[in-house]
Amino acid sequence: MDAQASLEAWRAAGAYFNYRGYEIFYRTGGDWDDADKPVLVLIHGFPTASWDWVRLWDQLCADYRVAALDMIGFGYSDKPADHAYSIMDQADLHDAFFAQLGIKRCHLFVHDYGDTVGQELLARYLEQGEGAAVELLSICFLNGGLFPEQHRATLTQRLLHSPLGPVLSRLMNRARFAKGLGEVFGPDTQPSEAEMDAFWALAMEKGGMPRIGHKLLGYIDDRRQHRDRWVGALVNSTVPMRVIDGALDPVSGAHMVARYRELVPNPDTLLLPHVGHYPHWEDPKAVLDGFVNFQSATLKARQQSP
Repeated sequence: MDAQASLEAWRAAGAYFNYRGYEIFYRTGGDWDDADKPVLVLIHGFPTASWDWVRLWDQLCADYRVAALDMIGFGYSDKPADHAYSIMDQADLHDAFFAQLGIKRCHLFVHDYGDTVGQELLARYLEQGEGAAVELLSICFLNGGLFPEQHRATLTQRLLHSPLGPVLSRLMNRARFAKGLGEVFGPDTQPSEAEMDAFWALAMEKGGMPRIGHKLLGYIDDRRQHRDRWVGALVNSTVPMRVIDGALDPVSGAHMVARYRELVPNPDTLLLPHVGHYPHWEDPKAVLDGFVNFQSATLKARQQSP
């Protein structure tokens, strides 16, 4: 893959919508004129953007109407320095996105920071019941901090989240960024230099990382504050869920799956032993196979239910 050409094509195929006065980048794919095709919403992680899904995009668009945005503070979306970044706000953003596209029913496929946004969207759906504006049909989680007690932040994340964060954000450069991001990939599935350049370009778009890198780490506190709500959503979910997890991830790998299996009734998990924190980048075929199998089982169960 030519990373730079792929990134430019991704941006060129996108559009923007307004959220509370900010411009939010998004992409859609698949045949949106085919109302019989289910809607799949992809939610990216920290510190990257919706381009993370590029290696699955075409295959997913064959079977779904697909939508993904760059959350506020990420990628090609606005990155205001004075914004109160939070998971709750990112969930509000997705509610606005659903309304923008007229989505009434959808599946979620989420990663990392996006896992936590997905947990909040699930909690809202469970609260609202039949009155929910959008029906959640299923959620597939990739590596993420589903349980704050099991989240093992990298040194870079801990430093950015410390009182030194504002200074360290301003000092962030491509080498430090690449070292921190590379630590969470599997040893044999590292991004190429060109791919790392693209991840860095997304983080630096609109001057983002030096100004707000430390602010985006507020999700660590959000997870602790809302732990009961977000873990409770998993434990009490009526929505089909699967976790596909790269076991070699030091942040939220096999240890996170073990906790999921302890706490969530009838856990549906797939552990990929050879990859790290970005399984959809490191082994897209295995992730796609796991997702397709999950969806097939979910559809079969729905058809058999009275």
